[in-house]
Amino acid sequence: MTGPATAHQAPGGAEERLFSPAYAAATIGFAAVMFLTGFAALAVVPMLPVAARELDGVPLYPLVAGCFVAASLFGGVLGGDWADRAGAGRPLAAGVVLAVVTLVVSATSTTIWQLAVGRFLDGVAAGMIAVAINTAIAHAYPDRLRARALALMSTCWIIPSLAGPPLAGLVAEWWSWRAVFFGLAALTVIPSLAVVLLLRSRSWQAPPEEPEPGRPEPGRPESDPSAERASRPTLMVAAAVSVGAALGQYAVSGWDVRHLLCGVAGLALLVVFVPRLLPPGTWRAARGLPAAVLLRGLTSGAYFTLEAFVPLLLTTARRVPPVQTGLAFTGAAIAWAGSSWLQGRLQGRVSRHRLVTAGALVMGAAVAVAAVGTLPGLPALTAAGAMVLAAVGMGMAAPSLTLLSLTHSPPDRQGYAGSAMQTSQNLGQMAVMGLAAALFNLLLGFGSADLPAYAAAFGLLLVPSVLAAALAVRARSV
Repeated sequence: MTGPATAHQAPGGAEERLFSPAYAAATIGFAAVMFLTGFAALAVVPMLPVAARELDGVPLYPLVAGCFVAASLFGGVLGGDWADRAGAGRPLAAGVVLAVVTLVVSATSTTIWQLAVGRFLDGVAAGMIAVAINTAIAHAYPDRLRARALALMSTCWIIPSLAGPPLAGLVAEWWSWRAVFFGLAALTVIPSLAVVLLLRSRSWQAPPEEPEPGRPEPGRPESDPSAERASRPTLMVAAAVSVGAALGQYAVSGWDVRHLLCGVAGLALLVVFVPRLLPPGTWRAARGLPAAVLLRGLTSGAYFTLEAFVPLLLTTARRVPPVQTGLAFTGAAIAWAGSSWLQGRLQGRVSRHRLVTAGALVMGAAVAVAAVGTLPGLPALTAAGAMVLAAVGMGMAAPSLTLLSLTHSPPDRQGYAGSAMQTSQNLGQMAVMGLAAALFNLLLGFGSADLPAYAAAFGLLLVPSVLAAALAVRARSV
């Protein structure tokens, strides 16, 4: 019997640790992938405005910044379908190799369009990696270790969040933004090859788990028949959604007829094809996997929109120095990792859906803090605390939702569940961000001052936070 299955039959044994002989290679490999992914993501993003300016493509910056998320929709579906058919190893290996290639494509950009292509390919790679990592964790570890493994994956972002942006800024200031991309590609090559070799050495199929007498088979709860009926989305559908999202990002870069037509076309593609990427019953929060998928979109949309608007508030309206704004990002990353670690330790003591409820309520409190931070009489850095508080909530909710999605999915459907969660996360970011930005710009267009417009945008984020807290019970495991 394989190592994971043996550990599953011996609860409390010494082998039930992430770095025990049965799991050490997997743990180190997955942690290395997440560390490099986080370092590249956090170091590259601050360089994009500099690159767009040098390439005379500032009007197309929304496309460059947004096509990554759009492409990760396609990458998530591709990785999930591939993982279900051939195991998590192959899509994960392909993702880490593609990530290196995309850094070179971006580094050699001579036009803004080439940079956009590089970011699009990077999104595909990131989507594949995220889904494959979650699926591989489900296959490589018994249930008792999965929460801790996911917490470790979040922890791997701490050092990149501390060192990535300032190091990238120094390299760009002393040399060029291209050196950042080239340097990251060089640093990633050897670890990526090591991960590929590791994955080739194991099949990464799900370990067999015998259900307890009188209980439904793991992953097939009686209350969640939609997981059985859902069909895998085709890659063509995923590609259509990615194109629709990219067209939407391009549409906001201008206000002429061409941009308007692109916006209409993008919206049409999203309306037609998005429902085919999500489990049946997602929009009505059907119990089980559909509810978990919807909650992922609501929580991600609220968190990442807050993370975008708070720095904008601090920089433009509050005139906070960039260093202090950067420290807010650092604090948020540490808070997320710490909260994720805590939820891993609460495994078996607190129901996972209750952790989601608690996380959503904490994010709601963070939104309120951000709104209060727009009041002129309060210290300028009041709103910065909202980022840290929101990260605490997200650190509790995100891993718990991932675990709930795995609980509601049989082993041969966990790749599909992962891709649905990734799709919902990306769509939630784009939808909530778009609504908040529309409200913000509408108020500014009517002559409102900056601070009330920010307050209104933050107030809008209470809706997804409160909805997530109220609907979390529908995602509970049986």
